[in-house]
Amino acid sequence: MTTRATAAADVIGARNPLGPIETAVVLGREFLAAADIGEQAVTIPYSDLPGFPSIEGGEVVIGLVDGAPMLFLKGRSEFHECGDPSLMSSPVETLTHLNVRGLLSTGLAVSTNADVQPSSLFGVTDHINFGGLNPLIGAAGQNFVNMNGAYDKRLARRLKQASAGAGVALNEGVLMWFSGPSYETPAEVKVARMLGADALGMSIAPEAILAKRFALPFAAVAVITDYAAGFSGGSPTYDPSRASGLIALRRLLRAFQKQR
Repeated sequence: MTTRATAAADVIGARNPLGPIETAVVLGREFLAAADIGEQAVTIPYSDLPGFPSIEGGEVVIGLVDGAPMLFLKGRSEFHECGDPSLMSSPVETLTHLNVRGLLSTGLAVSTNADVQPSSLFGVTDHINFGGLNPLIGAAGQNFVNMNGAYDKRLARRLKQASAGAGVALNEGVLMWFSGPSYETPAEVKVARMLGADALGMSIAPEAILAKRFALPFAAVAVITDYAAGFSGGSPTYDPSRASGLIALRRLLRAFQKQR
């Protein structure tokens, strides 16, 4: 355990009047507004937390959702922006010092499965690290991490129950992680489908590896924006203004908290 993570946890603990936190959520820039579901919110800038990445507007928000504290990591370090997959290591480790019992990561993905349609939500059951990049390369400590159960089955069941309660469709399957920022070629998409991927994304997998390293139960849900290139007419484009995914995600997070 690192001194920076311990110090960050101390800062959060000192500024959190709402009580013990069971669940934390990672929000990429497309979903920052999802943290607004928290009431009586307390905000802590990343710049006040040792070891947290330097992200414009990055902050920890703790708010009451269904009467219980939920912690939001508003802003993540993306590999395609900085070339370093390890920058979320300290935030994830900090959560363990806060005795958080589950981490839910969110992101965008494109579909390689006809049943996983654009604008739907996708629960990740496992991932394929296509690029071989790893947030544990060069990190101190024991990093030969067994990745069995990286996506926690208990949290996955909770997500499914939450989706039913919220009236939000949630498909499940395997995510293949690509570095981005360019989308995949039709040939890469064809290979991904052959290898068993149901969706392709540029986030989530590094956090799954880090969560497993720190023995933090982990789950992930992605908003499907498009079909992948060359599949079912797919021609993906980046459009952070798509509101339908954010609305559905808000509903899912509220219901997920109720399932605790």
